[in-house]
Amino acid sequence: MGAALPTPAVKDIHRVESAIAAHSDEFIALRRDIHQHPELSFQEHRTSALVAERLAAWGYEVTTGIAGTGVVGTLRRGPGKRLGIRADMDALPIQESTGLAYASRNAGVMHACGHDGHTAILLAAARFLAQSGVFSGTLHLIFQPAEELGAGAKKMIDEGLFERFPCDAVFGLHNWPCVGAGHVGCVSGPAMAAIDQAHITVRGKGGHGAQPHETVDPVVAAAHLITALQTIVARNVDPLDMGVVTVGSIHGGEASNVIPGSVALKLTARSFKPEVRALLQRRIPALAKAQAESFGAVAEVDYRLGFPPVVNHEAETAFAREVALDTFGPSLVDAAFRPRTASEDFAFMLQARPGSYVFFGNGDSASLHSPNYDFNDAILAPAAVYWVRLAERFLSFDAATEEHKEPTP
Repeated sequence: MGAALPTPAVKDIHRVESAIAAHSDEFIALRRDIHQHPELSFQEHRTSALVAERLAAWGYEVTTGIAGTGVVGTLRRGPGKRLGIRADMDALPIQESTGLAYASRNAGVMHACGHDGHTAILLAAARFLAQSGVFSGTLHLIFQPAEELGAGAKKMIDEGLFERFPCDAVFGLHNWPCVGAGHVGCVSGPAMAAIDQAHITVRGKGGHGAQPHETVDPVVAAAHLITALQTIVARNVDPLDMGVVTVGSIHGGEASNVIPGSVALKLTARSFKPEVRALLQRRIPALAKAQAESFGAVAEVDYRLGFPPVVNHEAETAFAREVALDTFGPSLVDAAFRPRTASEDFAFMLQARPGSYVFFGNGDSASLHSPNYDFNDAILAPAAVYWVRLAERFLSFDAATEEHKEPTP
């Protein structure tokens, strides 16, 4: 798996590039159609049906209904290994502000993370692999619901994804704004952060704003708590490790002259290492309760574990990087690409099977989850070429010689 790949034949790369390019406009139109009709987590009925219809037309064995709206397309070609490639399909509860001709038609719902692009990329690769792919083995294309809000990856796994569709390795990709369009980033080990949440309610004693001595002011207690929470990363987390504690929401009271009885805070905690994650889970509630008590108030903490960190496997990441180098050359493969502190539920798939999560530059676009974000259609074809090259390489592995064979056109 970790062995260097042979130098690819130029004609083989052109074989894939020219075929993908011939249908590029079709898949850009498909991507924009999905963008116009975004669907929230576990509600991807239209998108799921579109995916299933296309896969079936190209000769895939299609399985629907996994985790509700999930789809798996399977292509079997002789003996060999089994590969999984995943794309997410869901949108976000965001009102689009792009003003594009193909902007969302569903009020308050938007593809603000590029899952429309991820789906179209894998479909473009799927068509080529079905019609012209050169490999031996089994290919499982996994179209996953509910990455954003529902941990759809975990639900698919809980419903027997890898028992029903065995994979020797599984790969995924995500577009990334403000990284050069078409540039590829591969990170071995922790690549994206774990995400957890804490909902804290600071309870005091309300009263008139002119008589604060007769109250226990939860606003003051909450204000001190917000500042104190930052000392967890500054003074409890090893400076060589990563930790983030962000208070994103604070609500309390309505009138300027009334001290409320309680204040509610919502915060996110991010980490790469299990020991840092455990430290944050322990210290945030402890500090919240102690800080509130120091003001005569009490703090109730609801701590919720979310996605684990995305931890890429070393051999599979080396393989993904070599495919990128052989396909695009070193100028488009960022050797110093760094881990991202955003989170992804592909983490659950990497806990279940070896694999790697690859980053694909989206160019100078708005950030992910922005109402002004749009997927860069210029990277759709190159990313589809990458999936084809990776699939053909992985499924052309000669177990006897432990070498990758160059596909024969």
